[in-house]
Amino acid sequence: MAAGESARADELKALVANLKADIGIYESMSKDRDAELQSKLSELPNLPADDVPDGVDEHGNVEEARWGTPRAFDFQPLEHDIIAAKLGYDPEAAARVAGARFAVLKGPLARLQRALGQYMIDTQTAVNGFAETYAPLLVNRNAAFGTGQLPKFEEDVFKTTDGRYLIPTAEMSLTNLVAGDIIDAAALPIRMTALTPCFRSEAGSAGRDTRGLIRQHQFEKCELVTICTPDQAEAEHAHMLASAEAILQALNLPYRRMLLCAGDMGFSARKTYDLEVWLPGQGAYREISSISDCGDFQGRRMNARWKVAGEKGSRGAVNTLNGSGLAVGRTLVAVIENYQQADGSVVIPDVLKPYMAGIDRLEPR
Repeated sequence: MAAGESARADELKALVANLKADIGIYESMSKDRDAELQSKLSELPNLPADDVPDGVDEHGNVEEARWGTPRAFDFQPLEHDIIAAKLGYDPEAAARVAGARFAVLKGPLARLQRALGQYMIDTQTAVNGFAETYAPLLVNRNAAFGTGQLPKFEEDVFKTTDGRYLIPTAEMSLTNLVAGDIIDAAALPIRMTALTPCFRSEAGSAGRDTRGLIRQHQFEKCELVTICTPDQAEAEHAHMLASAEAILQALNLPYRRMLLCAGDMGFSARKTYDLEVWLPGQGAYREISSISDCGDFQGRRMNARWKVAGEKGSRGAVNTLNGSGLAVGRTLVAVIENYQQADGSVVIPDVLKPYMAGIDRLEPR
């Protein structure tokens, strides 16, 4: 304009205007691509630890140990649902109230389930050093993302009309209690436990364990969660595993410990052990607990970090571990099948008797 080249100046003005419009378009495209990238990245599972065996499914799992000797019966042992039907288990009533994969337990059978849960939480707190924690059964989307349930497994959880999620495990609540925190190393490890109802849609499990109490939409579980530094994780994994096994041993329930292969592990885990309890009615070992080391996978998703006092900044994401100590409903199944008698009664394990108000046997109704 100063040189009197008004036509050239008008051309440049038009060019700038077009560039501004293009910048707006490209910024919008960049945001869309970034959101798409983050969505894809968030669906990538954790990397397996170096000592996790290769494999695509449960057939690649490795049995590491067995404990206990399956009982020799002098009669044909029955599956738990047949026995429980005469002890206070009423699936028909549950179906009328809520539909399939729910249970109603009545009388001493209901008390036995409560006794199991109480025994587990008492043991994990008084003996194994986990702090009892009461936490929400409903969590927000950030919490579900932090532990890895979202976005990939949204169909596996129940969602409320206001956008919250019923917990499929207390891991979701307990682990997220440190979300966004920077924790002093001196305060680690943090060990937490909670006895809670759990809710699972069981999407994709059609036709599996349709009878009985093995696979339910609602069940109880004594959950164990540990927050720690990377160099504490291996020892904490061993401690959590021993804490779960101790419950099975105290109940005198034979079980085996399985190291899961890469293809059978959960989304957030880098290494997982399954404990499988012996069910004489089925003549098979069935999963009753999974104990997982998640490394820093969940810590990064939650932006939970740890530091050393006196140092600037953090040393990185915390490590997290979780496991069942144990699943109450499946333990009830194991007690019913392993302690069944020829007359249809079920003997109460010794360690549960203090919780049963003098009841030492469940009698058929």
